[in-house]
Amino acid sequence: MASRNPGQGRKTSIGVIGYGFIGQHLVRRIQAHADQMELAFVHARRREQAADISEDVFLSHLSQVETRGADVIVEAAHPLFTADFGTRFLRHSDYLPLSTSALTDEGLCDRLLETARRNGTRLLLAAGALIGGEELVKRSDRWDRVRITFRKNPVNIDFSGVDFEASDVTSARTVFDGPVREIAARYPRNVNTMVTAALLSTGVNACEGVLVADPSLDCAVAEVEAWSSDGGYFRTEKRQPATGVSGTEMIDSAWHSLRQAGGLSTGAFELV
Repeated sequence: MASRNPGQGRKTSIGVIGYGFIGQHLVRRIQAHADQMELAFVHARRREQAADISEDVFLSHLSQVETRGADVIVEAAHPLFTADFGTRFLRHSDYLPLSTSALTDEGLCDRLLETARRNGTRLLLAAGALIGGEELVKRSDRWDRVRITFRKNPVNIDFSGVDFEASDVTSARTVFDGPVREIAARYPRNVNTMVTAALLSTGVNACEGVLVADPSLDCAVAEVEAWSSDGGYFRTEKRQPATGVSGTEMIDSAWHSLRQAGGLSTGAFELV
């Protein structure tokens, strides 16, 4: 992810959409880094969800988002915010949607990218659980084939979009094997990292997504494989304790992406 500096001596202004588990943690970290960052606004569907946010920071209606002057807007709520407001955000701010499943809509993704190009803003992808994203983008030729596999305990999978439940899975079972575009439609809360990998490589139609439900697992496993036309191959595997549908590193990963998006240092060294 590229970064930019909003200007020496000026704080990076962040707008946060969503005040659930992720949104609250991001807001607290922004507030804890008040020497570098400030809240342009916080938006939640209901005011009572963000009762601890002051009136001057809370934004009730996203139709007024332009008045807040955010350098970066981060979505931590639902893919519908990207569909409904993404182009509006990109007319004046960089936009970091954490619900990347919205970008499987090819027409929407194209409109977002075109809006960003016209306005000098950026549509940003959060790495999430993805390991090896740099390998996917630094080749001059596209990868021939990319496959990303998630293995999770069924209690850490949201089955609300399909016709069975976690309790139906009594042994390791592949619940999906096919294009990332299709798995994102069936399991939108579970596969944001898959969508990111697909967009960085072969696209959401060609990139393969595999979801394995395994009751014996006590962690979430993310595997990425890629094959190139010159015989090249790489594979990464990440194991992480899970909370809900995500790994426990989710907050740290989102925070790292947000700092990079705002052009802020993420450590003593910068990986370039």
